[in-house]
Amino acid sequence: MNKQHQQILHYPRLDTIIMIEETIQKMDDYPTKMQLWRAIPKKIMYQTFCLILDYLKDSNKIIIGKDKRIVWIWDPERVRKYLSKPHLIIR
Repeated sequence: MNKQHQQILHYPRLDTIIMIEETIQKMDDYPTKMQLWRAIPKKIMYQTFCLILDYLKDSNKIIIGKDKRIVWIWDPERVRKYLSKPHLIIR
């Protein structure tokens, strides 16, 4: 089913999104979707979990490789450096 036409039963709370972000960052290896699902400390609906992964991917915080492994790519320090150079920001 297309993401845009999917009926959302439950939108995630911010603390749930942060929980998944932190779990990805703390893992020793690049997890698959199922490994990440099993590693999160609080169980959530699978549809909500998938919605969060879609959000993280769309916001360029993660990528999912050809081998289906999830890689955290968000680099807030680089963003801060970029934003500190006003001549690079398009308004």
